[in-house]
Amino acid sequence: MPASAPRPPLTRPGRAFAVVAWIEAFTWAGLLVGMFLKYVTQTTEAGVWLFGRLHGAAFVAYVVITVVVAVLQRWGWFRTLVALAAAVPPLTTPFAERWLRRGGHLSAPTAAQQARPARSARVSTGA
Repeated sequence: MPASAPRPPLTRPGRAFAVVAWIEAFTWAGLLVGMFLKYVTQTTEAGVWLFGRLHGAAFVAYVVITVVVAVLQRWGWFRTLVALAAAVPPLTTPFAERWLRRGGHLSAPTAAQQARPARSARVSTGA
């Protein structure tokens, strides 16, 4: 198996995105456990009370950090929408974080990437 090239380190906002993605997933899991305890076993509402608040804050933080990193790293619309949509189903933000990390979208651009000219958003028709 050939060795893969080392990945560049995450930027500070990229690291913040990764941490918040995992926190959002953890609080989602806590909320799911809390809902199980409240509605299935009917033993306590403490899990929903605690993790509902924590997950609400983590969700908002994830949306904010996603938008900030998308602007700073110059993500396209598709990448940004996928990262935002990952916050809706339970436990999917770590998968989005891994996808973005592997693609190098949470790291600083390499010298080769910086040397390439930026693609223009407009296509010339020649007329």
